[in-house]
Amino acid sequence: MTALFRLLSHFPLPLLHNLGALAGWLVWWLSPTYRRNFRRQIEQAGLGYARREAIAEAGKSIIELPKLWLRPQDEVLGRVVKVTGWELVEAAWETQRGIVVLTPHIGCFEIGGQYYAAHKPFTVLYRRPKQEWLAPLMEAGRGVNMTLAPADLTGVRRLLKALKKGETVGILPDQVPGNGEGVWAPFFGRPAYTMTLAARLAQAVPGGATVLLLYAERLQYGAGYHLMFFPLSAPLEGDLAQRSTQLNAELEALIRRFPGQYLWGYNRYKEPAGNKPPPPSAPPNP
Repeated sequence: MTALFRLLSHFPLPLLHNLGALAGWLVWWLSPTYRRNFRRQIEQAGLGYARREAIAEAGKSIIELPKLWLRPQDEVLGRVVKVTGWELVEAAWETQRGIVVLTPHIGCFEIGGQYYAAHKPFTVLYRRPKQEWLAPLMEAGRGVNMTLAPADLTGVRRLLKALKKGETVGILPDQVPGNGEGVWAPFFGRPAYTMTLAARLAQAVPGGATVLLLYAERLQYGAGYHLMFFPLSAPLEGDLAQRSTQLNAELEALIRRFPGQYLWGYNRYKEPAGNKPPPPSAPPNP
């Protein structure tokens, strides 16, 4: 598998995206569980019209990884052909209070982090893949400029340390947390076990860190990527559960704008083992 991964890194990006689209449809037809989760979640959100696009884009998000992890950094960063909202980043630098960049499972979140890390120190929370052969490739690709923080207490301490130095940290905020590490909060009208880490980090420094959403749009025909930074629609307020609920709403708004590149096959509504179920008044999880 490693040899195949390295071979794919030499393929042109348009060809990789075509192969990815095919792979997306193969997984759709071969995996009933994936298909069931995908359908439930995109229909729950009322965004079923984007289904065909999202199936293909999910495959592209996997097949493009060799190009993003194994090619020289100047070549990878050259794939970013447009950046919108960079002035928000520069304004946040001026405050010196640190930045929390939230990149949900939408678009090419891999290249967004690499692009940012080429400009300023960037510490990202990550989980080691279950496939052992993939781990060194991932760490080599992401670790060129980024500081990797494992998804445990040690990693959280690294994030806090970076923020207190006025640096930037990155999180996938729609990842289902472990037991005891989240709260139940609505996501597209359904209770989802939601991490509290993003809300905690946002207020971990005096005056509060700047929170930005980052979406790296995958352009058609392998033309590259368009990075977009967005501010929150309103400052985070309330207790931890209220802030986490607000962040879910911010993610919803972003996904509604670009539903075709969200990973709907990721089971956002699963319940961690041993965790208390959502409140009885809420609809049951799938």
